Amino acid sequence: MEHYDATTYGDAIAHIYDDWYESYDPAAIDALAELARGGPALELGIGTGRIALPLQNKGVMVHGIEASEKMAARLQAKPGGYRIPITLGDFGAVPVTGKFPLIYVVFNTLFALLTQEEQIQCFQNVARHLTPDGVFVTETFMPDMKRFQHDQNISLAAMDDGYLRIDVSKHDPVQQLIYSQHVAWTESGARFYPVRLRYIWPSELDLMARLAGLKLTQRWSDWNKSPFTRDSVKLISLFSRA
Repeated sequence: MEHYDATTYGDAIAHIYDDWYESYDPAAIDALAELARGGPALELGIGTGRIALPLQNKGVMVHGIEASEKMAARLQAKPGGYRIPITLGDFGAVPVTGKFPLIYVVFNTLFALLTQEEQIQCFQNVARHLTPDGVFVTETFMPDMKRFQHDQNISLAAMDDGYLRIDVSKHDPVQQLIYSQHVAWTESGARFYPVRLRYIWPSELDLMARLAGLKLTQRWSDWNKSPFTRDSVKLISLFSRA
C-alpha cells in the first residue's frame, strides 16, 4: 500500500472492529480506575471506546484522542459515548489542553506510531500533560521474533462455515516494522484491512521515557499485576516523572 497514514487502519476496520475486538479484561478497568485516583484520564487512540466506556462507568472522566473519524463516530453512537470528549488527530502529538493524573495507551496502539522519533515525541508530549504525580501507562506486546520465518508470518485468526480470516505479515528487523494485512474471506469475496506497527523493545521503551523526563516505576505482565518475566508475552509499563 503506497499511502498509509494515521487514519488508514481505523477508517478501514471501524465497521467491524467491535465484532473482532469487543472483549476486554475487567482487571484492566479496575487497574486504570485505581491509577486515575478520582481524576480525569486521557486515552491515546481511544478507538470505539472498548476501554474508555467501561472505565467511564467506573466513575472516571475519560477524554480521548483518535485519528479516525469513523472510529470516533462508532464510540459516540454507543450508550454514554456522547459524554466522552474526543479530539480528532494524531495521538502522538497529544493535541489537547490541560493535565491528567492518568494518560494511557493500550492494546499495542503505541506501536501505531511508525518511527522512533514519533514514539519519542509521544512520550515528550505526554510528559507535558501529566500532573506532577501523574502516571503514563502503556500496554504492548513483547516482540517475539520466533513468529517469523524468513521475516514472514501467516496465522489463522478465525474460521467458520463460509468464513475465514488470516493475518499475513512481513517483518523489517532493521526498522522494527511489521507490515500486515488482516484478510477476511466470505462467500461473497475477500476484504483486506492493512495495519502497520513499529514495535519497541522494553529497554528502548524505558529510554524513551527517560528522554521525556519520565522513569519506569512498575512493569506487569498482565492487568492482575503479575510480575514481568522472560516468559511474559505482554508488558504493562507505568511511568512517572523522574
